[in-house]
Amino acid sequence: MKKDTQALFQLAVAALERAGANARMAHATARHLVAAEEQGLATHGMSRVPFYCGMLRKGRADGAAEPRLVADRGAVCLIDNADGLPYVSAQWAIEEVMQRARRNGIGFAGIRNSAHVGVLGIHLAPVAEAQLVGFAFTNSPAAIPPWGGKKPLFGTNPVAAAFPRREGAPLVIDLALTTVVRGRIMMAARKGERIPEGWALDRHGKPTTDPKEAIEHGSLFPIGGVKGAMLALMFELICASLTGAAIGPEADSFFSEEGNRPRIGQAFIAIDPSALAGMERYFERVDTVVSTMLADPEVRLPGARRFAAEKAAHTQGVEIPEDLLAQIEKLASGKT
Repeated sequence: MKKDTQALFQLAVAALERAGANARMAHATARHLVAAEEQGLATHGMSRVPFYCGMLRKGRADGAAEPRLVADRGAVCLIDNADGLPYVSAQWAIEEVMQRARRNGIGFAGIRNSAHVGVLGIHLAPVAEAQLVGFAFTNSPAAIPPWGGKKPLFGTNPVAAAFPRREGAPLVIDLALTTVVRGRIMMAARKGERIPEGWALDRHGKPTTDPKEAIEHGSLFPIGGVKGAMLALMFELICASLTGAAIGPEADSFFSEEGNRPRIGQAFIAIDPSALAGMERYFERVDTVVSTMLADPEVRLPGARRFAAEKAAHTQGVEIPEDLLAQIEKLASGKT
């Protein structure tokens, strides 16, 4: 069913507020979820409304939370998210890194006591619009074991980067460090299907094609094997050690209805190219990379599909499954 994005925004706000989110938290969260829908990222769009409402109602997120600045020195700062849905904190962190990059050439903002933060590349959009280079990191509940280990320790630990261009949409690189998202393995389990080898590991740390074993007792396989596991370690340390946040095993699965408050961490960085090679040289180098890439007709620039979907959504609306829409409408009306 096609729906206007403004109508979806209002519906998401109403559902989140019914579940206990304060107005600022509900609005910031809804804006992000609608943006994800516009970019064709349905797994992180309106489908997350029931997910976040469940976290709020089960006490896994504090709807009354107000983030606060707990450390501030020069180019860096630290925000305590206070266990709320972290979209207000993420917006604040982005504002801080941009201001600090303008003053110092670089800005870093960490977030602690946080939770699921959505699509990292969307958070970086204002950074690229300001003609700054942006990076974003988050850790998450344990999903990947240390290389050679059996028990999950690192999260899927997504990372994103945004590079503005002189003309056209920025380059946006956004990925998690697992071969496949957990949702695809959960879907295979529901359908009684096997999964390809290389997606997951069993309880003994060996490759498995059994999705139930992977979900209930095993772990996810990192991209690139040992190299992906090392990247997961790096990002875990960036997000937890620099912010004081929880590591993967200390945070219960996002997908569990019952559990603790995740209290994971995020990190955002902005860099001002004018403080280094200068804007003209920066843009010339980016343009050279892009033109060289596009000389191969099979190449698609990272982020291009998202921006094309976003442009279409502004005039055509977005497609929402009827059962999901009905579920959110019930949450917004207070009938469930």
